[in-house]
Amino acid sequence: MRQNPSFTMTDLAELRRVIDENPWVTLVAAGDDGMVASHYAVLLDEDRDDLTIVGHVGRPDDAILGLGERELLVVVQGPHGYISPGWYPPGPEVPTWNFVAVHLSGVPEVLSREENLVVLERLVARFEGTMPQPRLMWTPPNDEEFISRLERGTVGFRLTPTRVTAKRKLSQNRPDEVVDTVIAALEAGPGPYADPRLPAEMRRAHDALRTARGGR
Repeated sequence: MRQNPSFTMTDLAELRRVIDENPWVTLVAAGDDGMVASHYAVLLDEDRDDLTIVGHVGRPDDAILGLGERELLVVVQGPHGYISPGWYPPGPEVPTWNFVAVHLSGVPEVLSREENLVVLERLVARFEGTMPQPRLMWTPPNDEEFISRLERGTVGFRLTPTRVTAKRKLSQNRPDEVVDTVIAALEAGPGPYADPRLPAEMRRAHDALRTARGGR
């Protein structure tokens, strides 16, 4: 991902927030037959305060990705969307795309069966826990034999990234009044590009810029 100072993300708390809020990621590796990609949910490692993530893949994706043997690129895609030149003041302009993305690279550690079970339980609890009547890992009719069979079909991993590239391109190079207009257009709806998550990220980024400028 091409990087430039205006859009670079380095704040650890913000990086963790983006990962936590966008757990459905793309796993990319150089496979035996070329580049390969898989898609899975991941979580921040609850025992760490860095950017370490945990997750699992279904067999045989572990072999296809070379899990534990090759470098893995994890692509975290945050809110993104089209920005129309019609939202800018009159003059020569072109469309663009605003987005937030975090890339984590490193060789993952393959988890033991016991560790994998913990990760599976955490994943289920995270996404099922908000349901009106949650069906958690050990909720009947799930039993030990069923859970064991499920675990054997997966491979858990922990990735502590050795390289991190993060970018939020959210019109930071535009004047405040233009940013406010774009945010309003994205929030207005209905329309093909209305998306509440993207303007929220824009507002967050620009509030930080305004604070850095002393509130101006």
